[in-house]
Amino acid sequence: MTADTATSDGITARYEETETERVLSFERDGATAAVAQNVDGYAMLKVRPTAGGDELERYYGFDMALDHVAELLGVAVHDLPIPEAAEDLGM
Repeated sequence: MTADTATSDGITARYEETETERVLSFERDGATAAVAQNVDGYAMLKVRPTAGGDELERYYGFDMALDHVAELLGVAVHDLPIPEAAEDLGM
């Protein structure tokens, strides 16, 4: 498993790869949200309330998934820090 983190404006983003998924989770003042994709990187992105939570919605594009995450956290999408290892999610 690999992991990478980024922090900006009180938001922490953590990217992890498990045996089955690539997961980018976010935390801000106790609020959480996550984007997950299968480890092969070709499936739709799933937005969840937590890294292991139930799926809320699926998106084809990373930008659309991040819009949903920003809404869940109550921030602007451009405020979300993206760890370098997660920049190609949804590609």
